[in-house]
Amino acid sequence: MNIGLTGGIACGKSTVASMLVRRGALLIDADQIAREVVLPGSPALALVAELFGQEVLLEDGSLNRKALGEIVFGDAAARKDLEGLLHPRIRTLMRERMEAAERQKPDKLVVVDVPLLFESKLASMFEETLLVYIPRELQLVRLQARDGITRQQAESRLSAQMPIDDKRRLADAIIDNSGTIAETERQVDEYCKRKESE
Repeated sequence: MNIGLTGGIACGKSTVASMLVRRGALLIDADQIAREVVLPGSPALALVAELFGQEVLLEDGSLNRKALGEIVFGDAAARKDLEGLLHPRIRTLMRERMEAAERQKPDKLVVVDVPLLFESKLASMFEETLLVYIPRELQLVRLQARDGITRQQAESRLSAQMPIDDKRRLADAIIDNSGTIAETERQVDEYCKRKESE
């Protein structure tokens, strides 16, 4: 079985992903795949440079993420162009890795960590979606503490994402990570037991 794991910024998705892996799940990381598709020498990186100019490349031929970010974050059309270029490649690799994992280890839970799962309309790729949830106010507090930023900066980052309560309505299953680590571990245990019995 495969599941799409998602959450909002500072919700603890990586923590829950590690807990699932410790219980035997196989993890596929969409962010890692996104970095792989633009490695030096890749066709996707060549197309990115063609579209946005050579200034998005560093001297060693790798992607200058800061320069590219400055172009696309202030320009919705440019961001759409970039997503149109990279997302199909990322999805293809994700699907290939999911299928390979399910073939090689059919008894294991395959967890695909996708930060923007609902925003990218990828829920249909998975048998189930699992959201790591904390209330918005706690998200703000944790994000400020984690990144050493002001409340205003944290608000700005949160407002750039789909609200966590909207994601909650879309998810098939939820791990509430607003309590202690032990409480989260207990929910992950229950989730894994439920998956094993299905």
